[in-house]
Amino acid sequence: MAGVVLLTTLGTGIGSALLVDGHLVPNTEFGHLEVHGHDAETRASSAARKRDGLTYEQWAHHRLQRYYRVVEDLLWPDLIVVGGGVSRKSDRFLPLLDIRTPIVPAALLNTAGIVGAALAAADRPPS
Repeated sequence: MAGVVLLTTLGTGIGSALLVDGHLVPNTEFGHLEVHGHDAETRASSAARKRDGLTYEQWAHHRLQRYYRVVEDLLWPDLIVVGGGVSRKSDRFLPLLDIRTPIVPAALLNTAGIVGAALAAADRPPS
């Protein structure tokens, strides 16, 4: 896909990857952005939702909303893809977000990372 695509995984932290015109930008750590005085993943990860006893609605409106708006303002992505274990329940929180960027669950949900790693490993010659 042409443009800027942000991939995030919501789990014990917030993982991220950035693709620009189909090329991976190395070393993104967007889970460590400061959002309202806090490291983003300490407030907006799936683990933070569980730890703080938040409903999906509370988490979406008060934590994810803030995080994704900060990311939007920095990157102006064309698409945001959400993976991680909680992505299988994306229908409970993604529709609640009011952001300007289209946001969708990863097609392979929580298995996206391992499938991507396997594909990347298959492309490398043996060492």
